[in-house]
Amino acid sequence: MSLYYRWKNFEEDEDRPEKPRRFGVTEMRGPNHTLLTQNALQDIFESMGQFVDGLKFSGGSHSLMPKSFLKQVIDMAHQHNVYVSTGDWAEHLIRKGPSAFKDYVEECKQMGFDTIELNVTSLEVPEDTLLRYVRLIKGGGLKAKPQFDVKFNKSDIPIGGDRAFGAYVPPPPRSTELVEDVDLLIRRAERCLEAGADMIMIDADDLCKHADSVRADVIAKVIGRLGLEKTMFDASNARASEWFVRQYGPKVNLFVDHSQVMDLECLRGCNLGKNHNSVLGSSYFLF
Repeated sequence: MSLYYRWKNFEEDEDRPEKPRRFGVTEMRGPNHTLLTQNALQDIFESMGQFVDGLKFSGGSHSLMPKSFLKQVIDMAHQHNVYVSTGDWAEHLIRKGPSAFKDYVEECKQMGFDTIELNVTSLEVPEDTLLRYVRLIKGGGLKAKPQFDVKFNKSDIPIGGDRAFGAYVPPPPRSTELVEDVDLLIRRAERCLEAGADMIMIDADDLCKHADSVRADVIAKVIGRLGLEKTMFDASNARASEWFVRQYGPKVNLFVDHSQVMDLECLRGCNLGKNHNSVLGSSYFLF
């Protein structure tokens, strides 16, 4: 008998298996924009722990916490079979010297972290150095997750809205934002996977905001080359989460805010996901 009112049982014919999962992973944002107490995290794990695969301390928030508190949070997560990631913080260790990163890996292992995330854009290191970091993490017994940013000119997004046929529309000014070579990004990500990286995080916040437009082809290209199982997307808003699940199904790996965990699980469900508003009410989904 299911523990989830018979709509969620994680059987073979459901959307994805029980934890630990290789696909359909939900990684939850930990303390960053808002401070989550141990009690709040405990409530989330006890009520929705079956749907949470990972906890990430974004923005280097773990560096501001007492080690004793951090260890208690990590132990609590492990009790609910939730892995814990450092988030993008390794880049701040580079300035301390060549041995600092190795010491950082060892300290993360002692604290109980499971995954070290590498923000490739912020690291600003040669590709060979990046691959060496991946191997150092794997050699230390932890999982490595390089994070890549996908950027593009916002002026490439078509302008929406109705207009009279033949009306002149002045072209928008070109932005000075960096345009990422997606093929280069994919090639570097593939090399990280060959070096032992466990998953590739794609920070495509701007892409996700306009995911129903022409730039959805970039997401399709990344998934097509790297595979659904080896990629995770930062879906920091509810509309992005819904778009990813509707476009790629419940097996897509997503990183979301802790407030979105229940929404996302409703979207993933084979039965509930088709009519999630009827279960939680339309006011619960702030689209």
